[in-house]
Amino acid sequence: MEGQEEGKNKRSRKMKSKSESSWTININLPGDHNIIFPLLLAATFSNSESLVKKCLTKLRPSPLFQSPTQLIPIISLIPTLLNSKSAAIASRTAEIVGAASLVSLEINEQIACDCQTVKALASLVIKSERNVSVAACNALLDLCTTSVGRQGLLHFSALQTLIFAFLQVSRSSFPGFLCTGDRGNIFSLKLGIKDDELTILLHDVVVDLINTCNIRQLEKIPKDLSEDLFLFLKKLWSKVHNQMLNENVLECCQLKNFYLSNITINGLAESIFRLSIIVTPPAVYSHQTVKRNIFCFSDSTFKDFILNHWEVSPFLLRRSSSVLLKEDGIFSSVFQSLSCEKLFPSLIPSILQGQISCLPIVSDELDIFNFLKEVRSKLGCPPIYEQDIRIVKTDKHSKDEVHFFQENPGSCGIKAPRFLLIRDILKCQEACKEGYTIAMRGMEFRSEKVAAIADGLASLFGQPSAGANIYLTPPNSQGLARHYDDHCVFVCQLFGT
Repeated sequence: MEGQEEGKNKRSRKMKSKSESSWTININLPGDHNIIFPLLLAATFSNSESLVKKCLTKLRPSPLFQSPTQLIPIISLIPTLLNSKSAAIASRTAEIVGAASLVSLEINEQIACDCQTVKALASLVIKSERNVSVAACNALLDLCTTSVGRQGLLHFSALQTLIFAFLQVSRSSFPGFLCTGDRGNIFSLKLGIKDDELTILLHDVVVDLINTCNIRQLEKIPKDLSEDLFLFLKKLWSKVHNQMLNENVLECCQLKNFYLSNITINGLAESIFRLSIIVTPPAVYSHQTVKRNIFCFSDSTFKDFILNHWEVSPFLLRRSSSVLLKEDGIFSSVFQSLSCEKLFPSLIPSILQGQISCLPIVSDELDIFNFLKEVRSKLGCPPIYEQDIRIVKTDKHSKDEVHFFQENPGSCGIKAPRFLLIRDILKCQEACKEGYTIAMRGMEFRSEKVAAIADGLASLFGQPSAGANIYLTPPNSQGLARHYDDHCVFVCQLFGT
């Protein structure tokens, strides 16, 4: 049920103590809470600012919040109160909106489906004093605890305003730190920031809404905004990813005035992936271009391959490196992107440090967003040994494969994943010196150029998709043991003899 699902999506935020409250008026209103609405209505339209404040203060702890039907008349006044010239009234109203949106799914839906309320909250984020912007952001995040609430914000184009506000407050600097999460493992790491609650709140609501969008909703975001957000989040990701690899993670509970995101870094990784779909359209090589670069200009060679070798027997084409890596060829860009001009094995750390885990995906998966929903809790983590990368060599005597890293036994006999952090990445360089091969899968997700070649090959041979692996083998060494594959394989040697 949606109610059960949404109940899991609890928000936590730093609450003000009574001593910090911005409300100091002595309240002397009748104890009957049913009279609050007519009083508030009269005060609102008679411009009695002091009475409006008293009513809103009395309303906050009111039993009305346990009675959704009695909240409905109050909700009808929210757009007017949010647009009040009084910062105190606007801020207090935003707090009430947030509290009301958590009362029930019905109230949440009614608020999220009101265009004036949504637009007023978004406007407060960007045009108001900082305390009002914080209250409005908190209200929007409370609305985001349900799918109906998130869709309401997207429908009324609140996301565009929130992206603009986020980029404005964080463009000068975003001193984010990686912090331990609820579960204390790498999948629950969160972003934290010191002395700047508004920035972390805007980060959360923007990322949450981006990760709710379908492709049509993403395309509605103005191009300049989506591009700026994409570049900013990539820069932020580079920083937290580096902290993760170096295990530079803070215990946020030990810091004062520290605000912790409610979104794990998996959510940040997902939002970057989603934005990349509309911001950086994939490079495309036609099947004719791929055929020409592999078989040169000889149609007879390609025809001979299809008739006599395809799915039947091996076929070897020899090309000099100057021909294969010619400036306008499809393989030269791959060679350059891998920093292959560096001496082997010194290029290993530069290749591995920017990598993340790429979860296996079936070749006929048509809905990438559906796949993201299934694996979102595991996105963005460092490469996992054996799933993403293997460091292996074949023993010259036994002809068996030998792994450089030993298995982690884990608890209860369950094999624990080994994440390749910076200490292991540096060991990979030493492993190459000892004759080990670096074998990395999922290159079609890690390199735009490799993805273009893989798609071109799939089109050329009528396949739904093609995967790509890369193997970096030291001189006079053998990586994988002799074996056979149960699928067709195209092998291209980029450099070496």
